[in-house]
Amino acid sequence: MTAMRCPHALTIAGSDSGGGAGIQADLKTFSALGAYGMSVVTALTAQNTCGVSAVELVSPEFVRAQCDAVFRDIRVDAVKMGMLANAGIIHAVAAALREYQPQFVVLDTVMIAKGGHALLDPAAVSALRDELLPLASLITPNLPEAAALLGCEEARTEADMLAQGRALLAAGAQAVLMKGGHLGQAQSAECPDWLITSAGEVNFPAKRIATRHTHGTGCTLSAALTALRPQRPDWASTVQDAKAWLLEAIAQAERLQVGQGIGPVHHFHRWW
Repeated sequence: MTAMRCPHALTIAGSDSGGGAGIQADLKTFSALGAYGMSVVTALTAQNTCGVSAVELVSPEFVRAQCDAVFRDIRVDAVKMGMLANAGIIHAVAAALREYQPQFVVLDTVMIAKGGHALLDPAAVSALRDELLPLASLITPNLPEAAALLGCEEARTEADMLAQGRALLAAGAQAVLMKGGHLGQAQSAECPDWLITSAGEVNFPAKRIATRHTHGTGCTLSAALTALRPQRPDWASTVQDAKAWLLEAIAQAERLQVGQGIGPVHHFHRWW
């Protein structure tokens, strides 16, 4: 009997010194979900559960060098992109993806940290949209990010979410997961997500979990999708399983007691 091949997942994102988001969250997620993790660091952030205090960007040339080092030696089954910071880094990453053509590419359209710190130069939004959307197998915008990509007002209803998801599909993405966490904010008991593809639209409703410890949820979800897609037959089953795992990681976050602010989710809730 031949053993199932362990998927290899690459994250291209920023580092979180507090360990709850970015590269650190991605690698924890990959490991928790049975994938071998690799990384390309785009930025260093001085960050903890209370916020981001400083950022040092990696040069586009060194970002590309990291991409080349990984792709030229190691099989890459899926790629997740998070914090890309500026147009130069976006250009470098896009060029690498066009050259190496990994099968699955998940774009987490990171723009603002939970504490309000900008993680993408506003002038680079057009580069993100024009260069990376056509290369993405799936993009995972929250409502403010979707509005920024489309240059429109933020969605206020699920009908708005669907319309904006369709517009992003038309803009070049192969599939769109519209995240509804901002819909109604904390006043809403539901947190609906919509998967939008050329084959149809699927709703993934979920109860909102009463906790403030949600640091890194966006990074973690996109990393879970990246780890699971090579192990699942389609995006719908991938989203279903990734969300179920993440919801439990959020529900178990209180057990970690990390930091004095917005703590991370519990990536290894199945083990400890």
